[in-house]
Amino acid sequence: MSEAGGGRGSGSSVPQRAPWSLVAATAALCLVSATSVWTAGAAPMSREEKQKLGNQVLEMFDHAYGNYMEHAYPADELMPLTCRGRVRGQEPSRGDVDDALGKFSLTLIDSLDTLVVLNKTKEFEDAVRKVLRDVNLDNDVVVSVFETNIRVLGGLLGGHSLAIMLKEKGEYMQWYSDELLQMAKQLGYKLLPAFNTTSGLPYPRINLKFGIRKPEARTGTETDTCTACAGTLILEFAALSRFTGATIFEEYARKALDFLWEKRQRSSNLVGVTINIHTGDWVRKDSGVGAGIDSYYEYLLKAYVLLGDDSFLERFNTHYDAIMRYISQPPLLLDVHIHKPMLNARTWMDALLAFFPGLQVLKGDIRPAIETHEMLYQVIKKHNFLPEAFTTDFRVHWAQHPLRPEFAESTYFLYKATGDPYYLEVGKTLIENLNKYARVPCGFAAMKDVRTGSHEDRMDSFFLAEMFKYLYLLFADKEDIIFDIEDYIFTTEAHLLPLWLSTTNQRVSKKNTTSEYTELDDSNFDWTCPNTQILFPNDPLYAQSIREPLKNVVDKSCPRGIIRVREESLRSGAKPPLRARDFMATNPEHLEILKKMGVSLIHLKDGRVQLVQHAIQAASSIDAEDGLRFMQEMIELSSQQQKEQQLPPRAVQIISHPFFGRVVLTAGPAQFGPDLSKHKETRGFVASSKPYNGCSELTNPEAVMGKIALIQRGQCMFAEKARNIQNAGAIGGIVIDDNEGSSSDTAPLFQMAGDGKDTDDIKIPMLFLFSKEGSIILDAIREYEEVEVLLSDKAKDRAAILKGKMIPSYIINSNPEMENEEQPSSENDSQSAEQIASRSQEIDLVDQESPEESSVNSHPESLSPVDTDSAASVSSSEQDSNPTENHETTSLDGECTDLDNQLQEQSETEEDSNPNVWGKKVQPIDSILADWNEDIEAFEMMDKDEL
Repeated sequence: MSEAGGGRGSGSSVPQRAPWSLVAATAALCLVSATSVWTAGAAPMSREEKQKLGNQVLEMFDHAYGNYMEHAYPADELMPLTCRGRVRGQEPSRGDVDDALGKFSLTLIDSLDTLVVLNKTKEFEDAVRKVLRDVNLDNDVVVSVFETNIRVLGGLLGGHSLAIMLKEKGEYMQWYSDELLQMAKQLGYKLLPAFNTTSGLPYPRINLKFGIRKPEARTGTETDTCTACAGTLILEFAALSRFTGATIFEEYARKALDFLWEKRQRSSNLVGVTINIHTGDWVRKDSGVGAGIDSYYEYLLKAYVLLGDDSFLERFNTHYDAIMRYISQPPLLLDVHIHKPMLNARTWMDALLAFFPGLQVLKGDIRPAIETHEMLYQVIKKHNFLPEAFTTDFRVHWAQHPLRPEFAESTYFLYKATGDPYYLEVGKTLIENLNKYARVPCGFAAMKDVRTGSHEDRMDSFFLAEMFKYLYLLFADKEDIIFDIEDYIFTTEAHLLPLWLSTTNQRVSKKNTTSEYTELDDSNFDWTCPNTQILFPNDPLYAQSIREPLKNVVDKSCPRGIIRVREESLRSGAKPPLRARDFMATNPEHLEILKKMGVSLIHLKDGRVQLVQHAIQAASSIDAEDGLRFMQEMIELSSQQQKEQQLPPRAVQIISHPFFGRVVLTAGPAQFGPDLSKHKETRGFVASSKPYNGCSELTNPEAVMGKIALIQRGQCMFAEKARNIQNAGAIGGIVIDDNEGSSSDTAPLFQMAGDGKDTDDIKIPMLFLFSKEGSIILDAIREYEEVEVLLSDKAKDRAAILKGKMIPSYIINSNPEMENEEQPSSENDSQSAEQIASRSQEIDLVDQESPEESSVNSHPESLSPVDTDSAASVSSSEQDSNPTENHETTSLDGECTDLDNQLQEQSETEEDSNPNVWGKKVQPIDSILADWNEDIEAFEMMDKDEL
């Protein structure tokens, strides 16, 4: 529990809302001018350097926005690797991720108010004209109500807010007559049918043209929605009502919030992740501050700020007290069960919780905000970006990173609240990492794997809506912005709504359903914004003193306070817990112990067995903890047994002009040849073999001599191909899948197996690429003839691999400001970045599935039955299980020494810490742990706890 929480008290009173003028000045950010207080904690950044970094942010935005407008508009989003637009239905489905796309030029609408914040008023005026001219909101497409609200409705309202501000200033937008507001109102009415439920909670999806339930709508059969999906509507809907005078929007959003409040778990005051929109029953009963719940809490507090309704503040404080009592375990924020809040529901955290320190700043609770932010920053310094999920011992759980802005958001708020220049340095690191690792010729590409540096053909609209806005504001002084940012409040998509809405069109009845349930700690209210008495202590080293103990938390510490130890029960004579190394599936006593720990043994249809831990079914919290330890040990034991076979994905990095190492392809390794994690990477130009299948002696040995040979999969064994190109003098080989259109986003990677014979004679490295990844290299050969690649265990630093080459220095130094200043040294280097960006390499990389939908298992049976290549199937890490399951994989108190030793042993091959199951051969432990995802149905059936 944080400092804000003391002993529980009764009769707590909620402070009266401050006058609007005070709220307008402070509550939007809960900020004061405190720069002079904190400068002793870190060296101040000069005005010149801040301006330089601000200009760098502007250039980065121009690079992303300009490429979207040139290569993607009017499509919803840019695919930065293939330099084209992402159009719904024309690209392979990515599942729920695509529900944000509605054929309404999403990125343009989402970027409207960013243009004004970045002082690009002329571009803003042009963008508004394009929206009014080109955007159609009547498309026959099923979209997410949540995403459409925060991105499109919020974008239109944010654009309208700043359009009327500019019009009042008298220079720009003099022609504007509330056209964006009329579009917002049209969209609002299109979303209203989603609320046609008995509970008032909206359906998660709606057809923009046909609404809900009609045969043409192709939606309306859903029963569940996430808490954030139903609880993140009030700002946009209330603003729409206040702007237009149509109260129906605010009424519907309030009814949804009221229902969620009524359905909270009364003893813990927590809400679950997923709720039935018809019955109000909780479907997923775990609770945290990350994915599925996050912006519900955010909108309760911000609704109080924007609308002036004390009931929203009361509800937020009630929830916040529960969060700090149960979920907050500084610096961690761990999900718990709403009915048993002292029992952790998972041992990993997702990246979306990075917004929470910023919300705590608005709340006024600075200390835990600093702690959690610093922990997240240490994770970023280790992996360059924040992985989508990471464990309590800071190992990667989900490796992708879609350029999320939440950490930048919290960094900005912490800097505004403290004035500590340390947070300017944090922002500088974010800028450097984006330019160094995510920048590609046609924009910025999401990271498919933060460990290998491989890219995903994806640049979400929120990257332009939020990331550049927060980074620019971080380094901007007040005079750098053409309006007063503190007159506005940020939505969850960073759209700006004016605070004067709190006194406009207040015609919605307010029913306070809060007070009768509220019994809170008095000190919880001492921290309510805009109280600044405790917010900024007089100690100039306060923030630094909080951060200092966390400096090495990622690399050296074993997190404490996560799960209670069982020392007391051991002293009372209880048996020590069952250890994984002693477990025997045929021992009845062991099976009984498993049951007591909440671990179920499931027999699968193919004859294998599987272990699943459902902590809520354990006999006690101590037994649940033992079960968590047992599962972690079992996974680590399996990992150790298969360590020689568990090779992580490899990387093919294109390092020749015009790529210069900025395009990284995810590749599968081979069970033969040198291991790239233990041997030096192989570098060379590529050449196609003849015959292309590589199944006989090559007829063009002079073409592949000293080069990396490209071979097509099929018609013979992988090892035979390797021997043939090796005999021709090749220094390495890349096998490209013969299944046209295959990609690592739709098919799991696998390891190329040998031919059952001795393969020690194969001395060259071999990697496998799916068809779409392979076509990137083939298209590059057709475009540029000479293509040089690097075969390695993970992406290498560009400064190292390009040393000695005549290239623009901004590529090595990650300083795009030099892009237009450098004079190229050769004819090949004479092209500008814009010319390079305009070349459309046919790259269609990885439309990564959302974590909620990604499969964690693949089977050899999925290979083509006519393919004679021998392949070993790859299963995702058991730790990367579906987030709807409680498959716990953490270290526990009392095990820290052993875990530290294990991590130290694995430090030289960090990638092996995310074990992938290679090979068809199933070992005993494997058979127990295999196929996590097949258990989803059985796992859900076991969820009988209806407390």
